[in-house]
Amino acid sequence: MKQFLLVFLGGGLGSALRFLVAKSFNGYFQHFYLGTFLVNIIGCLLIGIILGLSAKSSFLTENQTLLLATGFCGGFTTFSAFAFEKHTLLSAGEYLHFSIYAISSIAVGILAVVLGLWLSKLA
Repeated sequence: MKQFLLVFLGGGLGSALRFLVAKSFNGYFQHFYLGTFLVNIIGCLLIGIILGLSAKSSFLTENQTLLLATGFCGGFTTFSAFAFEKHTLLSAGEYLHFSIYAISSIAVGILAVVLGLWLSKLA
């Protein structure tokens, strides 16, 4: 039950922060959802750092990892909004913007995870 509550708490905090970031940044560009992009890339970086630190000898406990990685990062990042925004771009015939957003989100997201893992090794 304790682990469930940790994930619940982390997810709620992550979701609330995602809402604030998306609300603040999604209107900057007409065909690029900057807020969603930022939360997904920051979330990738954070999960890389968190899981990298967790893999180190007991730097983070299992409960801390659940709170931060599963809970917070799970609530903070959003694949469903990412997929809906791709659909919106396709429906509007914005094929170039669809491609740029999809490819950059995936490529930069993977690079952010790798960077996070690398940074965790420095700690």
